[in-house]
Amino acid sequence: MSGACEGPGPGVGPGRQAPLAEPPVTERHAEPTAARSPVHAASAAQAVDPRTYRAAFAAAPVALAVVDREGLLVTANEAFDTLLGTRPGDRSGQPAAELVDLGSDSRTWHAYREMLRGRQARLRCTRRLKHPDGHSLWAQVTVTPLGPGGGPGVVLLSVSDISLRRELQSRLRHLQMHDPLTGLPNRTLFFERLTAALETAAHEDGGTGRVGLCYLDVDGFKAVNDSLGHRVGDRLLAAVAERLTRCAENTAGERPGPLVARLGGDEFALLLEDSTGTEQAAGLAESVLRALREPFELGGRRLAVSASIGVVERRAAGSTATGLMQAADTTLYWAKADGRSRWTLFDPERNAHRMTRQALSTTLRPAVERDEFVLEYQPLVGLADGVLHGVEALVRWAHPQFGLLAPNRFVSLAEEDGSIVQLGRWVLRTACRQARRWQVDHPEADPPYVSVNVAVRQVWDSDLVADVAEILAETSLPPGLLQLELTESAVMGSAGRPLQSLQALSAMGVRIAIDDFGTGYSNLAYLSRLPVHALKLDGSFVHGFRYEDGAHPNPADETIVEALVQLAHKLGLTVTAECVETAGQAARLRRIGCDTGQGWLYSRPVPPSGIDALLSRPAP
Repeated sequence: MSGACEGPGPGVGPGRQAPLAEPPVTERHAEPTAARSPVHAASAAQAVDPRTYRAAFAAAPVALAVVDREGLLVTANEAFDTLLGTRPGDRSGQPAAELVDLGSDSRTWHAYREMLRGRQARLRCTRRLKHPDGHSLWAQVTVTPLGPGGGPGVVLLSVSDISLRRELQSRLRHLQMHDPLTGLPNRTLFFERLTAALETAAHEDGGTGRVGLCYLDVDGFKAVNDSLGHRVGDRLLAAVAERLTRCAENTAGERPGPLVARLGGDEFALLLEDSTGTEQAAGLAESVLRALREPFELGGRRLAVSASIGVVERRAAGSTATGLMQAADTTLYWAKADGRSRWTLFDPERNAHRMTRQALSTTLRPAVERDEFVLEYQPLVGLADGVLHGVEALVRWAHPQFGLLAPNRFVSLAEEDGSIVQLGRWVLRTACRQARRWQVDHPEADPPYVSVNVAVRQVWDSDLVADVAEILAETSLPPGLLQLELTESAVMGSAGRPLQSLQALSAMGVRIAIDDFGTGYSNLAYLSRLPVHALKLDGSFVHGFRYEDGAHPNPADETIVEALVQLAHKLGLTVTAECVETAGQAARLRRIGCDTGQGWLYSRPVPPSGIDALLSRPAP
C-alpha cells in the first residue's frame, strides 16, 4: 500500500477543534428582516437535540468512524462498513490504523500518533486499500480531533473513495506521457525514466551501475513525407515503432526489456537500464538495423528505409540525462556523416576534437581582430642552382589556449563561416609587407617572390583584384614578387568572375600558381586557357620517389612527374615539387627537369628572421 501525507489543514490548529458535525449552511438571497445576534445563534445551536447529530453521523454518505486515544475504533457509520467491508459487530475495538494502513510509512504513523496525543491538528493522506472481496480502491484518509466534547485524543476518521479520480489522473498522465501516433512513451516520459535510471544505477549496489542508450532516426524520412504525403509518413513511423518494440522484447530475456520511446519527428530512443556493457548496446543497435532494413508494406506500397544510430554506454555515476542525450545526439550525427545506415559508438576523443573545433569556430573571427595569427615562411629553392627563388607564406594561429595551430586546424572553419576573407586579406597584406622588407634589407640578393594561398571563397566573396592592387600599392611590392596559389579544384573549370579575376591579376603582373596539381580534376585542356604561370606538384608524387623495398624506386610516379614537367614546360609554365625530404629525391627531380623544390630537405617553415639568414649567405 502507498500514499501521501499532509499536515494540518487551513483553519484548524491546536487551539481550535472541529466539532463532530456541523449543520449544513446554504446561501440564499437575504430578505428584509431583523438581523440575528450571535447570542441568538448560539442559543439555537444548543437547542438541537444530540440525537440529531448522531443521526447525521449515521446517515452521512462519507465513511466516518470515531477513534479513541488508544487508536481503537469506537463506532462507525454504514458508509464506513460499505466502503471498507467491515461489519458492525467485528470492527469495534479494532486498531483504526490497520483498517486504513496508517502504519505503512514512518512519517504518517508518527503524525497519527501525535494526533492521538493531541499534539497535531489534522492528518490527511492517500492510501491504496484492499477490500475483503478482493478488489482494491484508492482512498483519501482524513483524521481530525473531535474537540472537548469527544474527550482528549479522540479523533474523527473519514475515508473517501477517490478511485475514479485516480483512474482519470492515470489516464490523463498516460495521454500526457505517450505519443498519440505510435503509443510509445514520449520525450517527457523518456527523460523521466532516464533520470530515474541514472539515479538508481548510481546508488544501488545490486546492479551493474551502467546505462546504455541507442538514439536513432530514419534515414530519408523527409523524402518519404514530401513525396508520398504525411499520411504515409505517419504509417511508416507507426510501423517503425512496432519493429523497435519487437526488438526490445526479443532482447529482454530474464531482464526487463529496453524502454522504447519516440522523441519527436522520426527520432526514437531505446534505453538500456542496468546495462551490461557496450557489447549489449551495440548488439541492440545491430538488431534494430537488421529489423529496419526489411522493406515495409504500407497500403500497397513497398518502402525500403534505413536508420542511423548513435550508441552511448557508460557508468551512471557522474552522468546526467542532458549529458547522455548530448553525447547520443553527437554520435547520431557521426553515424550520418560516416555514411548512414549504421550505428556509431560514442568516442570521447573524437568528441573532444569536435568540442575543440567548435571552440575554435566561435573564436576565429575575433582572433583575426586581436592579431593572434602569425606567418611562417618555407623556402622555394632552385633544384639546378640551389638558390632561394621564393617563399611560401604559411599562416599559424597563436591560440591563447591551444597553442600554435597549423592551418589544417582552422582554415576549413574559416572557409565555412566566411572569416577566410578577412583572414586571407590579413595574410596577403602581412606577406607582401614582409617581402618588400626583404627586398629593401638585402639589396645585394635577388629578391624572393612570396607565394600566398588563396581560398575559393576569397575569389567569390571579395574583390580580390582590388584587394591585391591596394596592398601592392600600400607596401610598394612589385607585382612580379607576388604569387597567388589556388587549388586545382578551384581553378579548373573556372568561368565568369573567377576567370576574370585571374586574368586581371595576371595582367597586373601577379604570378598565378596551381597548388596540389595532379590530385584534383587534372583537366589539361584548361591549362592553355588559364593565365597560369606555375604548377606545384602534390607531395604524394614525390613520396613515390623513395626506395620502397630498399633497392628500387616506384617507376610509375617518376614517369608521371616527368610527363607533367615536360607538359608544363611546353606550355611555358614552371614546376615546383612539394615535400622534398631527401637528397635522392632532389637529384631525381633535377634530372627530370623540375624547376624548384620545397620541403624539409631545404628548411622547415621558419619566421622571417630565418629567411633573412638565407638571404645573407653568399651565393653558391
